[in-house]
Amino acid sequence: MKIKAYKRPDGKYGIRNKVLILPSVGCANETTRLISEQVQGTTYITNPKGCGQIGSSVELMHRTLIGLALNPNVYGTIIVGLGCETIQAYDLYEEVKKRSNKPVEVISIQREGGTLKTIQKGIKLARKMVEEMSKIEREEVDISNITLATNCGGSDATSGIAANPTLGYCSDILIKEGATVFLGETTEFIGAEHILARRTKNEKVRNNLLTIVKNLENEFIRLGIDVRGANPSPGNIKGGLSTLEEKSLGSIMKGGTSIINEVVRYGEIPKEKGLIIMDTPGYDIESVTGMVAGGAQICVFTTGRGTPIGNPIIPLIKITGNKQTYENMSDNIDLDVSDIIEGKKGIKECGEMLLQEIIDVCNGKLTKAEIYGFSETCIYRNQETWCSW
Repeated sequence: MKIKAYKRPDGKYGIRNKVLILPSVGCANETTRLISEQVQGTTYITNPKGCGQIGSSVELMHRTLIGLALNPNVYGTIIVGLGCETIQAYDLYEEVKKRSNKPVEVISIQREGGTLKTIQKGIKLARKMVEEMSKIEREEVDISNITLATNCGGSDATSGIAANPTLGYCSDILIKEGATVFLGETTEFIGAEHILARRTKNEKVRNNLLTIVKNLENEFIRLGIDVRGANPSPGNIKGGLSTLEEKSLGSIMKGGTSIINEVVRYGEIPKEKGLIIMDTPGYDIESVTGMVAGGAQICVFTTGRGTPIGNPIIPLIKITGNKQTYENMSDNIDLDVSDIIEGKKGIKECGEMLLQEIIDVCNGKLTKAEIYGFSETCIYRNQETWCSW
């Protein structure tokens, strides 16, 4: 099974070709945006923190920012710092250089002498990098080079019996072809973790999986939080989901039936291929951002009630099993698999449709979120209390 992609100097393949303008701290967000808006072919993210962080929160942020720069869809990165922040721009620069030979540059607002000079230098660096990027052409490669992010948001009663199993069918096919698939949203393993545990490669992976769920539950107890206040959400309940366990049973269907080979932290690049559990929060934008940092080049996002979100680095394919949602939000949803609910098509037939959509998007077809230019990002920034095995 083949796709067309851009080869990177580190041997990985991207399905999009972008120069990333990356802020090391929230104080550099606006400067980053202004640089990117002046140079076609660039994209940028917003950084919610980068300073005033302590403990494992610093490591998480550092790891995630580096992972975003290393993502195969990124041709090269310009890191923009303030100068006095906790997450130092020059440290990120050195780490990216050490781990990849992709183009990377760094500038500091304080060192350059203010916003205007930083923007001028950033634009100059970005224009040069984009010019070099434009020489790269797609080449035919095996689909085993793909890492697929999976996520669900705005789930309803159709999600677990139509959209998620359709995605699970595709996940299994891609894994058989040698690709990698991320399954995340740890909150939505609660009540179904024992089912996933049966599919782990070995005892270590099993223990890591059960640990991230147990530690999350313990954190809720420690803080006196009733998770039912957020999961299932009011929209989930209105859509027909009654309990977190019911939601979880539908959610894990996105990962298909394959063996789980590894459990990784938020934003961590896996060492294994195949089905990988990433310890991400339930908030959609944070979860997807973590998987992008982990190396995903594309995401399939299932939804029952509909969502418009996108991402600046990877394309998001939206699918729904709710016909009313598709008709109501057809400008946001890429694929309607409600024929499963109506008995007109089976999961396999809809799964083949989704697989072809994935291949088409890998080859350059724009998703509806891309056409809008939607580019939401949010880096999880709490202490890593539940992934310290």
